[in-house]
Amino acid sequence: MNETSRTQGWAICAAAGLAALLFIIGILNESYWAIAIPVSILTLFALGLVAWVGYTIATIQVDADAAPDTTGVDEPEVAASSSKTAEDAV
Repeated sequence: MNETSRTQGWAICAAAGLAALLFIIGILNESYWAIAIPVSILTLFALGLVAWVGYTIATIQVDADAAPDTTGVDEPEVAASSSKTAEDAV
């Protein structure tokens, strides 16, 4: 890990600590904005995720699968091998 990554990590930790401190101060001062801003951010983030999922579902292009093999070639081999095993046991 290089020094830049370490510095960015400490900056993120400091910013989170400052945000937590401001939130606690806002709650203690009974400020409406202390609740409204974080709730708004989380709500908009969740709605953004929902919109992204909806857009992905609406715009995905899926090719149709080939028709499954219905000749039953593999099935008789399984039945024949299991009947031989039953005959050998007798």
